Amino acid sequence: MRPIFLTVLLTTGTAAGVSSQTLEARLAAMLDALPAKSSLYAKHLPTGRVVSVRGDELMNPLSVIKIPILALAFRDSEAGKLDLAERYTIKPEDRRRGSGLIQTFAPGLNPTYRDILTQMIVTSDNTATDIMIDRLGLERVNELLSERGYRSTRLMTTTGGLFRRLWEMQDPSLKSLSHAEVFERGFPNDPGASDRTFAFEGNPKEWLGQTTAKEMSKLLEEIYNAELTSHASSDAMIGILRRQFYRSRLPRFVRFDGVGVAHKTGDWPPVAGNDVGILFHEGGPTVVSVFINQNRGDFTKLEETIGQIAKELVAEWSPSRESARDQ
Repeated sequence: MRPIFLTVLLTTGTAAGVSSQTLEARLAAMLDALPAKSSLYAKHLPTGRVVSVRGDELMNPLSVIKIPILALAFRDSEAGKLDLAERYTIKPEDRRRGSGLIQTFAPGLNPTYRDILTQMIVTSDNTATDIMIDRLGLERVNELLSERGYRSTRLMTTTGGLFRRLWEMQDPSLKSLSHAEVFERGFPNDPGASDRTFAFEGNPKEWLGQTTAKEMSKLLEEIYNAELTSHASSDAMIGILRRQFYRSRLPRFVRFDGVGVAHKTGDWPPVAGNDVGILFHEGGPTVVSVFINQNRGDFTKLEETIGQIAKELVAEWSPSRESARDQ
């Protein structure tokens, strides 16, 4: 476990406890102002302070569920079951729509598994995701989560299976489409597609995975503390998370203030936008998970809200704020 240099014991009614409750109320108000289903869980690792807004509620993680895939891959690497330097040749049937860059290259690309894992996180590459699920085993991801005590967090399907379901919902006769055929078709765009997509995102039976804000923050804490892997692998995973391309949420207002953010987004705009990560700030670090599903409002406002949450956490859990409170 990495060293924590500051320990504060909190009891109900202390000044610190009141401040934490006030912070929680502010963050709840931000989320509740959105016409969406939302949840939040954040923990200041040096002190153990926590804020939770519906932190135990089951949420659609979208691509955030790719984090446990990353963790299993590094565990397998340490166990000699996966050579991260081994190369994999991308086949036409491997390609997936949605996020990611691998789909834009001609088949025959020959990245290493480390490259594939990196793209799975930094560009949320769906082609990379399904390659890794096939290589590691979907059920093995869930076995790891179960062994570690995660009761709600699970990987439910592949991105290819998810996208095939969209076509099947439009026309049940399309349920046997191959992955290559789904890729060539793209996504349904008939007049009823938008309403079906909204219902699809809100139906737990159709999700890529499931989680809670509390459990995903716990997973981030375990990665940070090297409880799942060696410190070297933990540092490597955090290094990949730090390279995330999409910076319009958690890093939005803090990345120019000396705050490092190792994070993973999950998207289905404008219906859903999630972000979970580790904020490396003065007096930190802080783990935070924010999930916003079933959004009926402005997607830009959704992203700004997540950015403001990160800003509030950094401002509240910093030495300067502690000093002002003690005066």
